[in-house]
Parts: sequence; structure tokens; C-alpha cells
Amino acid sequence: MSDTKTTSTPQSPDEWPEPLGSPTLWSPSTYPRNTISTLKVADGLFVDRSFPRGDILQQTLIEWKRPKEICPFPQFIVDEATRMDVCQGKLNDCWFLSAVASLALHPSLLKQVVSMGQSFQEGYNGSFHFRFWQYGEWKDVKIDDQLPTENGQLIYLRSAQKNEFWSSLLEKAYAKLKGGYRALNMGFPHEAMVDLTGGVTEVFQVAALPKNLGGFLKPLLAKGALINCANSRGLLPQKNVFGILFQHAYSVTNMEKIQTKSGAVELVRVRNPWGSTEWEGPWSDVKGPEWREVSAQEQQRIERVKKEDGEFWMSLSDFRLNFDFIEACHLGDDTLSSAQRPWHCTMHHGRWVDYKSAGGPHKGAWYWQNPQFHLTLLEQDDDPEDPELSCSFLVALMQKHQRQKGINISIGLHIYKARSENSYLNSLDLSQLEPLCTANYQSCREVVFRGHLAPGHYIIIPSTSKNHQEGEFLLRVLTEKGNGAVPVEIPSSDKPVPAEVSSPSLSVLPSLSLMRQLFKKHCNKEGQCRPAELFSLLTEAISGGALSGSEQKLCLEHCKSFVVLMDSQGLAQLDWLEIQVLWDKFRKWTHIFMKYDYNKSHSLEYKEIKHALRTAGVQVDEFIMQLIGLRYTEPDMTVSYPGFLYLMMKLESMIHKFQAYDMMGMGMISINSRQWLHMTLYN
Repeated sequence: MSDTKTTSTPQSPDEWPEPLGSPTLWSPSTYPRNTISTLKVADGLFVDRSFPRGDILQQTLIEWKRPKEICPFPQFIVDEATRMDVCQGKLNDCWFLSAVASLALHPSLLKQVVSMGQSFQEGYNGSFHFRFWQYGEWKDVKIDDQLPTENGQLIYLRSAQKNEFWSSLLEKAYAKLKGGYRALNMGFPHEAMVDLTGGVTEVFQVAALPKNLGGFLKPLLAKGALINCANSRGLLPQKNVFGILFQHAYSVTNMEKIQTKSGAVELVRVRNPWGSTEWEGPWSDVKGPEWREVSAQEQQRIERVKKEDGEFWMSLSDFRLNFDFIEACHLGDDTLSSAQRPWHCTMHHGRWVDYKSAGGPHKGAWYWQNPQFHLTLLEQDDDPEDPELSCSFLVALMQKHQRQKGINISIGLHIYKARSENSYLNSLDLSQLEPLCTANYQSCREVVFRGHLAPGHYIIIPSTSKNHQEGEFLLRVLTEKGNGAVPVEIPSSDKPVPAEVSSPSLSVLPSLSLMRQLFKKHCNKEGQCRPAELFSLLTEAISGGALSGSEQKLCLEHCKSFVVLMDSQGLAQLDWLEIQVLWDKFRKWTHIFMKYDYNKSHSLEYKEIKHALRTAGVQVDEFIMQLIGLRYTEPDMTVSYPGFLYLMMKLESMIHKFQAYDMMGMGMISINSRQWLHMTLYN
């Protein structure tokens, strides 16, 4: 991806020629346990039973041991945490190690993730805490200190210091976040960099970068970006003729223009997290004759070390020839960094809600319903080498929790010129305007767009590639200081009104326009609908349709649940917009109900319920079906039409609540008594 003022396709991790893989969430219940020895729990130390211990890629017997069982005097950190504490084990997670090693170069960043005050002595109880960035927040991950060993030796990440364990425990905490050690086997450095820093990561193909590679790398390093690179032209652990390993993540740590007897030369400094296997071409640390042309003072200035320690200098031309990809992780000004010119980051959480804000793709009929954000670019870049009077920016759109939900939607964004300051673009505006910038739809966790625009006001519209796709997203905008982005309020006259759905349920329930009349008739003076008003409204609505008579099975208890489960304000009442969303759910569920009411009895037989639930996207086992039969059926084991709506509302709500608490996708949640009472009483 390169700077542009027009349409650009961002480089996606999916475009690596030979993907290294990405973390996959695994349920603890799916792991075989025949490779795990019995855990000792009689010593009173903390045991993390939620950690997925099985299937850790080794077929021999694995013993889980605490550091005090591995060496006599374990230390969390010896002296200080450095890149030398990151040594790869039998797991193919160099992508994670590269990120950790980069982090170790920035103590202030590392301290955000690793609490340095932890110890195996004072206050030790067998537990350790680490923090990872997840969707705009720093999440605490607690683990025990039992580590997998073979013949008394650590099999995964370890420190060069035999009695130091911070890096091994950090790897275990990250494995828990992702679903187990197996989830770390192959991946991309940018995934770990985002989780370790909260930054925004771009992926570039080196061949597509500008000829002036130094001019590209210099501003990235100046803004404090953490940069990794890789060569994908072979298989690990093979290397090319100059010693560069294939499919292995390196870190770019510096770039300098040095003076030689023949003139100035630009060099880039690269580091191998293995701590060995260096570059053997021109400017190599040990054999490079080019260093004879550089004075001792100049070599000291750039901290050149004449030994094979994994870190080396190379020319920009050799860098371009020996690396295929670059990943740059940009840090915002809220991240502790020593950057001279950090980005200013603004962050917004949003949702695509069907018939409300899930407008679908660009050029679609309902595109205007998508959320809009006002981008202000007023201060030009402070870059004397840039002849254009423009403002640079990065926009990152991340879909939230999609991996845990098993949903993978294509997301993208478009940027338009605003009609005026703080203006909202309605359907007419968007039909007349063309986007200035486009990040094409991609099925990945995050889409990142880099661009330059003239000073002014713009509108960012994030969207999905298909209509009616619901989901949560995080929008981050990185700009120079003085610029930023804020949500745009939709004028009341432009509030979305759901379109009519062509289905058999239209003859069962009144149209939306008739529903509007019923709402005005039954709501209170404040324009709100409480359970009693909703009961009257639904009774009249159902009695006038094809399922007339079913309203007799409707009760006030049903309506109480409908209200509290749709109520976004916690006031046990619904406004017109909330009624519209509820009505859309009813119409979809009514269509399913009519499909499986084979004998047209206005009820579903017990055997028909499971098929109806499956069509609605809800999978239940026989045990849950038995509970449904006991709790939601009539004496003859059928479910009435109102009862089916009630059942679907309960199921959808409880599933969504569980997913909201199950941030790690582990299939289990931890809640306090207040949260439990709120979930069970207010539904």
C-alpha cells in the first residue's frame, strides 16, 4: 500500500504468498488429555483450570512444572527485561517472539504488558498477571506459573538466563488469550504487535514501495513505528545465500545515513530475534569490508557491534532484494513512546444494526444508513521533505469479536468530501458524490487505509460488503496533532426507516406504516411503550392478521421480556426506533414459524421446534430441547405463536450476553453476583 489521494487497496495479511497462519480459538473441551500428566494441586498454589492444557503439539508425555520445580532460585526478571530473554522453543511462534523482542527495545511499552513487580518470593501464590490490548481496552490475563516441560526443560519460549521466566509466562498468557499454545503455532507479527501495543498495523509488499525506500522508512521510525520484515521465498529453517532465513520475522530497529571515505551511505539496522544467524552480505558485522571505509567515531555513533548477536546493518538496496514484506505498527500519542512525532489517535466504537445502521455496500440502496464520522484535517504535515500541502492520516476499521462468534464478514470504508463542517451525508448527497478514498472490502479482522488529503472536512463511512450484516466495529483514525475524527449525528428527518421485507409474514403482521399508527395509538404521552402498552399493541396487531386467535396465548409476562430485552436505556420502555428493531425480529421469526407450522394449527409441535431454531441460526442439543419442552410449551407439548416469539427473544438475548462476556472465546465466562442477578432477573 502506498500514499494516495485516490482509490487504494490496502495490503492484507491474507496476501502473503505463503501464509504463516493466524491464531485460532480452541475450546478447552476439544483437547485430548492423554498427553498431560496429573497436576499437583495439594500445595495450595493457584491453578488456572480455564487454561486449555491439551494438544500442545508434542506426542510424548509432558510435565507441567512450576519454575521452583525447574530450578532452585527462579527469578521473574534478572536485572532487566531485554531482547536476549526471548529464545524460541519448539513452537513455530517466531512471529510472536519478534513482536516481544521489538517490545523489549522499548521499556515503557513493555511495562504496559508485563508488570515488573511480580516475583517468586514476596507475595508469591502461583499466579501471574499480564495485560493485552483488545478492541480499545487493556485486558488483564491471569495465569498460573505451571509451564510445559520435557525431561525437566522448558519446551517453548525461554530466556537465555536459565532462572528467568518472564518471557515464558508472557507466552503462556498470550496463548490463553488466543485459545492455547497450538493457536500460536504460525502467525503474523502484526497480530501480536496490535495485541501488545494497541497500535495500528500496516502490511506492505516491498516490491510495491517507492524507489526511495529510505524516504519511506524514515518517517515511520520518526513516528515511533515498530517495524518487522520477512522473506517468504523459501521454507523455514532454510536461508538464502546471504544468511537471511525464510518465513522468519525480523525487526527493523534503526536507519542511519553514515559518512564513508567515498561519501554518504544510507543503512538500515535489522535484528533476528533468535540472537544468531546474521546477514553475510555487504556491511555484515563480522566480514563486511565496507566498514573499513567508516571512521571509528562514526561506527560508535551508530552503535555498530562487531559480533554475531543477531543484529546487523545492511544497505537499503540489499534490504529491498532480501525481504518481501514489511509490517509497521503505528503507536498513538496515548502510548508511552519516545517518538519525536507520534500520531494522534481518535477511537470510536460502533455497530451495524439491521434496518438501523447496517446499510450495506457502497452504491447500495441503503448505504446512507451506515454510521458516519467527520474527519477534520486542518493542520498540514510538518515535513520539510514533502512538497505537497497535505495532511497524512491512517484509518483502521476493525471488526470486533467476529472470530469468537464464528462470523467472518467483509468490511471496508470510503471517505467523502463533506458538504460543510459537521455535515451529514444523506442518500441524495451520496448519490451525487464519489469517494475520494476507498479501502476495498476484505474478510480480515482489520482493514487499514493510508492516505493524504488537502486540509478540509471529510466524512468516513465504514460498511459491510452485504446488506443486513450486523456486527460491532472499532474505528481508529491516526492523524497529525490538531486533526481528528468524531461521529456524525443523523438529523431526525433522515433517521432510517426499515424497508418492507417480502415474505409470507406480511399477511400475518401489519406493515411498518400501520405499525407506526398502532404505536401512536397505544404509546404513552412521552412516546414510550411499556409492557402494558406493548401488550395492547401486539394483541391488536396479531388479531388483524392470518394468525388471528393466537393473541389469546399472548400474556403480559411475554411483553415484559420483550421490553426489557430490547430496552437500551434501562427504563423498561421502548421508543419508536426500538420498536422498529423489535418488529423486524418478529417478522423474521414469524416467517420461520409459518414455514414449520405444517398443519396450520397456529402452533409448532415439539418435533418442529428444533428445525425452526436451526433455521433461525440457533443450534441446541437434546438437553436444551428438553428444557424448552418443560419451560416454553403448552400442556400438549406445542409452542404457540407468541410463545415462539418469546422463546426466540430469550435465546437470542442469552446467547448474545454470553458472547459479550466470553471475550476470549473459551466457551466459559466469569461473572460476579451482581452481573448474574442482572442477567437472570432483568430478562
